[in-house]
Amino acid sequence: MVGAGWAGLAAAVQAVTLGHRVTLYDMAAHAGGRARSVALPRAMELDNGQHIMIGAYRETLRLMQLVGVDTGRMFDRRPLELVYPDGDGLRMPRGPARIVFAWAVLRARGWSWHDRWALLQQAFAWQRAGMRSPEASTVEELCRPLPARVREGLIDPLCIAALNTPASQASASVFLRVLNDALFAEPGGSDLLLPRAGLSQLFPAPALAWLAAKDARVRLAQRVQSIRRSGDRYSIDGEAFDAVVLACSAVEAARLAAPFNAEWALQAAALVYEPIGTVYLKRGAHPLPRPMVALRSDPERPAQFAFDLGLLGQHPGVVAFVVSGARPWIERGSQEMTQAVRQQAVVALPRFFDPSAPVVHTAMERRATFACKPDLLRPAMQVADGLLAAGDYVEGPYPATLEGAVRSGVRAVQALHRPAAA
Repeated sequence: MVGAGWAGLAAAVQAVTLGHRVTLYDMAAHAGGRARSVALPRAMELDNGQHIMIGAYRETLRLMQLVGVDTGRMFDRRPLELVYPDGDGLRMPRGPARIVFAWAVLRARGWSWHDRWALLQQAFAWQRAGMRSPEASTVEELCRPLPARVREGLIDPLCIAALNTPASQASASVFLRVLNDALFAEPGGSDLLLPRAGLSQLFPAPALAWLAAKDARVRLAQRVQSIRRSGDRYSIDGEAFDAVVLACSAVEAARLAAPFNAEWALQAAALVYEPIGTVYLKRGAHPLPRPMVALRSDPERPAQFAFDLGLLGQHPGVVAFVVSGARPWIERGSQEMTQAVRQQAVVALPRFFDPSAPVVHTAMERRATFACKPDLLRPAMQVADGLLAAGDYVEGPYPATLEGAVRSGVRAVQALHRPAAA
């Protein structure tokens, strides 16, 4: 396995469970890739970006439990809420998926009866059509019949949170797949899983410990220089293997795959990315009303969500403000983004922040996700015989999420394992 992010770790764990001997490489000195904890001064660790999961992340939860993570203890699991500081928004109760969605829409605060009925009609029309809408290419086109309050209060934040791509550019078909799996597929699929620990403790660190206990070889801080093929075997920097899974970044995978499949390498290298910023601020004495608060976002108000890490048992008094689709703020600079987030916090949450609220840290993941656009061509899983790719960017039905990365790693190993089992 080349790459110890979530896809590479998932692939390595899955391979070991199927009886394979595994060697795991990563050029970084740490595991976790773009979803990990980062050591800061004063012995503090913060994530390189705030991530949440949902109940529909079945493969991620399965592998976490397999490597010994107590998912009940590690997550604050609660029904989906998209609630703004003024109390407006949507609250999902527990129960059968379609029923609780309808109940939540009918009781949503801040919407008229026309707004609620329009959303229900549209949602059930999508379900009757099998969660497909061939006539719409973007989420904006898909949701154009909906009232503005519904688009601004529900669709836009869901789209930017799930796809990290603005509704005007985001793929309608991928968005519908996410809605189906999260809201309509099974009870609890839309539940929020808010981490009570840093990202590294959720999977990367336990997975590394589990792999070491199973005699897998882990080689961090070792960049793979080249992969060569001799007969039906591959060699990584001179060491022979039966098969290779490229679970590194698309850029690294393109470099290593080019001698075997130039077209695949070009496709991987051509992916366009969207950044995500996270600004950590110190709040006052009072905690936020709930661990996750939705925020109204526009060109001058960058953040879409705020997470009170103290309420999640992590860092007392620290609130993470997430800026998805952060490309305009990359261009303006992280300092300007930080100041804009602090001003947004002061206005939206005046009881908890003042203009002198201390900035704890600002993280900017410049290649957080691929831009999930309608015309996107994602590279296939198979590069060549015995050489497969895994990662959230590899061809599949999901956007660039942790679940997408994990499923990709598992799927690659299963594809390699099938011929051996025949």
